Amino acid sequence: MSGNFLTASNASMISCRSCHLLCRQPSGSSESAMTCPRCGETIHSRKPNSISRTWALIIAAFIFYIPANVLPIMTVTSLGTTQPDTILSGVIYFIKTGMWPIALVIFIASVFVPLLKLFILTYLLVSLHIKSTWRPVDRTRLYRITEVVGRWSMVDIYVVTLMVALVKIGAIATIEAGPAAAHFGAVVVITMFAAMSFDPRLIWDSMEERDARKQ
Repeated sequence: MSGNFLTASNASMISCRSCHLLCRQPSGSSESAMTCPRCGETIHSRKPNSISRTWALIIAAFIFYIPANVLPIMTVTSLGTTQPDTILSGVIYFIKTGMWPIALVIFIASVFVPLLKLFILTYLLVSLHIKSTWRPVDRTRLYRITEVVGRWSMVDIYVVTLMVALVKIGAIATIEAGPAAAHFGAVVVITMFAAMSFDPRLIWDSMEERDARKQ
């Protein structure tokens, strides 16, 4: 990457995160005291404490991810027989009954995607700590992927909610949400907040620092 590009930081310009107005930072003024002249929001060139907040959220999501996959996500009671199911046991059940498409959707949305998102965010944070300049465009695309796919992890919660609402046949069969549902919902919400707290512009700051050292 070349260092000949004019950036907002080099031009003393800061974008408002609320209304996206590009504001000029007066010389000698403190960034913490700046407010957007259009919407009144406090302006920061980068998200405050982005790295530390994202780390905290990712660690919390990893902690919740374990009980989300170990504890039962739903309990089926049919003719007096109670059968608790975890996310993976539900996937295995759908595979055994020949419903491969449903098993694939649940596995990708409820197991693969949340774990992939956590690993991507962890990799991006580590790359910032070591000030990596390797393929910043691809790393930015990875971040965009975490933003787009994160919300689809809730599909398993939707399935459980629908089944609990629909399968209410008294003594014949009932379905109740298990303790894993709350943990899994926490994983999805926390990873969404982690993606929101991460500032992808920090990836390019390392590039500017490298170019500045070369000059």
